[in-house]
Amino acid sequence: MSTATQPFGYSSTTEDVLQGISLKGKRILVTGVSAGLGVETARALVAHGAHVVGTARDLAKADRATAVVRDAAKTSGGSFEVLELDLASLASVRAAADTLIAKAEPLDIIIANAGVMATPFGHTADGFETQFGTNHLGHFVFVNRIASLLRDGGRLVNLSSAGHRFSNVSIDDPGFEHTPYDPWAAYGRSKTANILFAVAFDKRHRARGIRAAAVHPGGIQTELARHMEPGAIEAFITQINEQQAAAGLPPFQWKTVPQGAATSVWAAVVAPAEEVGGKYCEDCHVAHTVPDNAEITVAREGIRAYALDEASAETLWKKSEELVGETF
Repeated sequence: MSTATQPFGYSSTTEDVLQGISLKGKRILVTGVSAGLGVETARALVAHGAHVVGTARDLAKADRATAVVRDAAKTSGGSFEVLELDLASLASVRAAADTLIAKAEPLDIIIANAGVMATPFGHTADGFETQFGTNHLGHFVFVNRIASLLRDGGRLVNLSSAGHRFSNVSIDDPGFEHTPYDPWAAYGRSKTANILFAVAFDKRHRARGIRAAAVHPGGIQTELARHMEPGAIEAFITQINEQQAAAGLPPFQWKTVPQGAATSVWAAVVAPAEEVGGKYCEDCHVAHTVPDNAEITVAREGIRAYALDEASAETLWKKSEELVGETF
């Protein structure tokens, strides 16, 4: 892994950040390889010689989507395999983890990439609110169950979002049983949880040199928006651009998928571990903290202080254990 931080930024791609880096001999797990960022993350890592284990809920869809990953493996010396994992079912999560533990093949990096966004109100197979259950609790159980496979000096990268600014976690009402459901508040809670999970995981494993970080990939047009009403994305962008203009900033620009996956790859294999451990990264750098009462806009940089709060991270860890009926 590189020891020097390069001046990468908003428009950097996966190939930019991995230029000159060999990942031969590295085993990397990436969740959510059936579309978008997961496919590009796996492709970039395999293209530089890594062995990637991808996970997907729909293996047939993943097989079609990852032809580019297998093509990259043919010329790089890397390799690729897919494992079935439905994060919205703890039975599936535990079965996938058991499969990996039985194989006992060590991992250098876990990239928790899979997720859902702004879904209608619903529940996972275990009765958790869909976004919190899938984005946070599914990964919480899966990653903790396979944590023993991480080699000393390994890393966990959790994909979060600037959407964490929509809401802090709710320890008292994680399932919206006592408050009206809002799809963006639920998304915000789950993305804040992804950051807090990284903070707590980093604290627990850093004695082995294992570090955890959370990343915001940026605004990318992927399947993640499939649950939104027609026209909702356009209205959202209009609102962002009004905020940008009022602040004297340029209009919002979508990232390409290779630009979106760059921060995940940078935090996983390029950035110095001590720089990103326990932190939230965006545009291939560690984000600065913004006040919790600052205006909510996902186009600006920065992380809310509540998402890095160590006490909150511990409280969420304990609550998550209680909800899934398992201690780690």
